[in-house]
Amino acid sequence: MKGHLKMSEKERNRLGVFRRLEEDQLRIVEAAKQLRISYRHCSRSYKRYKKEGDSGLIHRSRGRISNRAKPLDFRKEVIDLYRKRYDDFGATLAAEKLCEEGLIVDHETLRRWLLAEGLWKKRRKRRTHRTWRERKGHFGELVQIDGSHHRWFGPDREPACLINMVDDATGHTESLIAEQETTEATMRTLWGWIESHGIPKALYTDKKNVFVTGREPSIEEQLAGEEPLTAFGKACKKLSIEIIPANSPQAKGRVERNHGVYQDRFLREMKLRGITTIEGANKLLREWFCDHLNVKFAKEPKEKQDFHMPWPEDVDPRDVFCFEHKRILTNDWTIRFETKVFQILKDNRPLPRPGEKILVRVHLDRQIELVYRDRSLKYEEVAIGQRVVPVREMGKNQFDKGEKGSEPLPQVITVISDADRAKRKPSENHPWRRGYRLIWNR
Repeated sequence: MKGHLKMSEKERNRLGVFRRLEEDQLRIVEAAKQLRISYRHCSRSYKRYKKEGDSGLIHRSRGRISNRAKPLDFRKEVIDLYRKRYDDFGATLAAEKLCEEGLIVDHETLRRWLLAEGLWKKRRKRRTHRTWRERKGHFGELVQIDGSHHRWFGPDREPACLINMVDDATGHTESLIAEQETTEATMRTLWGWIESHGIPKALYTDKKNVFVTGREPSIEEQLAGEEPLTAFGKACKKLSIEIIPANSPQAKGRVERNHGVYQDRFLREMKLRGITTIEGANKLLREWFCDHLNVKFAKEPKEKQDFHMPWPEDVDPRDVFCFEHKRILTNDWTIRFETKVFQILKDNRPLPRPGEKILVRVHLDRQIELVYRDRSLKYEEVAIGQRVVPVREMGKNQFDKGEKGSEPLPQVITVISDADRAKRKPSENHPWRRGYRLIWNR
């Protein structure tokens, strides 16, 4: 056949095999195996090739309009309506809207029509360019921390979270399992790392609200020129640890890839040992698995100098890894915190004055400490359902005079129960018992 023929790759391969058949280099059985078609189909295709030549291999429907194609008038109506009403719509949403108007067309068909008319452009999702970063040179210079949510105790159990810390220079890892990726869990993980190695220079984290906060600074923070911090951020600030939030999971890929090691090896190790509790998993991590993993995978840093700092001798770790809140001391020397009332005792030295701020520290063991001028205060908790009598309701004999010019100090803690308070009734001539008209006329 004269002229040019457009052939697909499959048709060109078939042409080469059939030419070898013509030269008796193959049999039809062997040609069918090479083309991965049946003997009958190969024989029929070869017969048409012998009769029509190269053009006999071209698909008969090529260049012809499909029998299932939409009419040209319908296509024109759809394109005109798209230009008129849906020119800024995507193909999928536009197809749904057109169907509501009675013009039923598939979204991919509409996309092809729009591409042909120049009304739509292909939007390829290009991968973000990333620059390779070399490992840090010193142990403790940068430690990556992240949580891995997984069904650690089997597919029929609730997921738990493994808080994982990986040194960037060496790949040294330590971890802890908790129910969720909470502030307390991350604090305990960092505390364990510091007890083993010292205080790292910086932490590489994600942008979860455990590590960084997106809230606006309070008025007090604005006046002090401070940035808003989370409870974990405050603990790191006390230890001069810099928190570096990563912009993508790939940026802290060392800890992300290390999650896969735990999900592979640690999961099977717990299965072999029959461990099904968080306490048992943490015991295995602490006593054997992390050390075993570090011996196998950790590397020597490029520089011998360790960037970890020793723990300050005058700092109690419990005062660092805690939750801190500020409360105002009321006139009856009490503060309220989480539905509880705490009475500041008289024998505190120095004794705070009403209106001053008291620091409430909630330690990880749930113990509450009240701090004033870096000193712990003695206090007693007032039982729920009772009330501390305000200063104006207490008799003079219940106070001792303090220093000259100071306020009287409470001698004893006096409480009135709700039951006793309920018995009090206003007198017969109390204004509450009289109407507004009587008071106004008077």
